[in-house]
Amino acid sequence: MKYIDEYRDADLARGYAEALARITTRPWTIMEVCGGQTHAIMKFGVDELLPEHITLLHGPGCPVCVTPVELIDKATDIAARPDVIFTSFGDMLRVPGTRTDLLAVKATGGDVRMVYSPLDALKLAKANPDRQVVFFAVGFETTAPANAMAVYQAKQQGVTNFSILVSHVLVPPAVEAILSSPRNRVQGFLAAGHVCAVMGYEEYIPLAAKYRVPFVVTGFEPADILQGIYMTVRQLEEGRAEVENQYARAVKREGNPAAVHIMREVFEVRARKWRGIGEIPASGFGLRPDYAAFDAELRFDVVNLTAEESSECISGLILQGEKKPNQCPAFGVRCTPEMPLGATMVSSEGACAAYYRYRRVETAPAGESAS
Repeated sequence: MKYIDEYRDADLARGYAEALARITTRPWTIMEVCGGQTHAIMKFGVDELLPEHITLLHGPGCPVCVTPVELIDKATDIAARPDVIFTSFGDMLRVPGTRTDLLAVKATGGDVRMVYSPLDALKLAKANPDRQVVFFAVGFETTAPANAMAVYQAKQQGVTNFSILVSHVLVPPAVEAILSSPRNRVQGFLAAGHVCAVMGYEEYIPLAAKYRVPFVVTGFEPADILQGIYMTVRQLEEGRAEVENQYARAVKREGNPAAVHIMREVFEVRARKWRGIGEIPASGFGLRPDYAAFDAELRFDVVNLTAEESSECISGLILQGEKKPNQCPAFGVRCTPEMPLGATMVSSEGACAAYYRYRRVETAPAGESAS
């Protein structure tokens, strides 16, 4: 396909792999932040082309995976109410809460609908003035502009039966939480290209300087990822810690000013809880006071609902790069896509789902960790 095949060219990929082998003189550990990159790495065997001294770790860049279990419980609570049409992207429907998931709520009579845009949910609200329409606003900075626009339009148009359940998280604070951990092993980052297409990459410059770690904004095709790894290793070998942009065809330093403007109009930065990780200061969005009327947590009085995560699921360790999916005793045994313990096995961007689909032969025996 035009504009894709050129970044999946086998000769180009081998060229980057050979170049990496020539410049790598010592072990390096690199984290790809985005779950989409994780799936590409597993699907195309990118990691198998790397020198044996280069280790890839999988980061917290899967918005479905980091949505806390208590927010899933809030979603299912709201969705089960008879006056509600609950809307969501499809990958949230099977994420388990402590009691059930949205698909099970739908099966027992809840009006749960999959939509492709928050603006679709706004249209539903206009078409059903006697119902409350809620959109599950999940995502990183990538999806926040569209969600902000839906709320902005609802206010401008006087649509009072529309609200959003907000679960927006931000990448740079999560990266800093990893870097500041005493258990951190990451020496370089592949920054997610789609997030940077919205926000730009200036936020990474102080992180690179503070922690002496290189960041390379990277795309999602095999050649993109291999080039991003090559650029990261070249910095590490040369003793540099800078921010570079591999994904220049889509990312500008300043990002998308119009998208940033609408986000700042509707959202404000707040502390957010991350599934398996805990609360990270200033790591997410919440609605500004001027838009609080569209906050589903307030509208349906579920703000104080809390829940505990599964003690068996190690998704938090996986999302922080401390473990790989096949090092979980439950992986592929008590945790599968059909019966998941955590969101990392459900989401199309989850690391566990990627390993299950492409590397299941490496499953550890029950009760043991893979080597």
